[in-house]
Amino acid sequence: MPLRRQGIARHGPHRCGAASPAQVLLAALGCAPEHVQNHKKDRPLEQRIRDSFARQSMMETLGASISSITPGEVVITAPILPSSRQQQGFAHAALTFAIGDSAAGYSALTLLAADQEVMTAEIKVNLLAPGAGDYLRATGRVIKPGRRLVVVSAEVHAITGEDEKLIAVLQGTMIPVTP
Repeated sequence: MPLRRQGIARHGPHRCGAASPAQVLLAALGCAPEHVQNHKKDRPLEQRIRDSFARQSMMETLGASISSITPGEVVITAPILPSSRQQQGFAHAALTFAIGDSAAGYSALTLLAADQEVMTAEIKVNLLAPGAGDYLRATGRVIKPGRRLVVVSAEVHAITGEDEKLIAVLQGTMIPVTP
């Protein structure tokens, strides 16, 4: 059913101008993305996510970085370094899983109060193809936010030049925690 007929307003573009699932849910709940970002006015959403990410030594070891942050969606990229390859020369599944899990977790964190963090309660990965490319890009999205549990997903693509290939999908549950 089109968003217009459901009375759900769009809050920014997703793919091809469509609203992301998190944006649709936020709109249905009456929460515009600016409400999500202003949990704590002195720490904007993006800086809070980047500060948390910087404390993850695993992401630093993998050479990973955050490419974009929007409410309900976070994109993380990581080069396929010689130290991140498996015996056949492809990106190791651990790299795929690590950045997918982090992207999904941070997508959940974008929708939580400023005094909360998240931890992975469970996550499943389907490896679809070898990680062959220059780098990997993981896009984490919130499927259903909640006070006690946040259901998330991530897609991981291998990128070579202008070409990209979907190599893994993850789905899991994040649990909000107060540090």
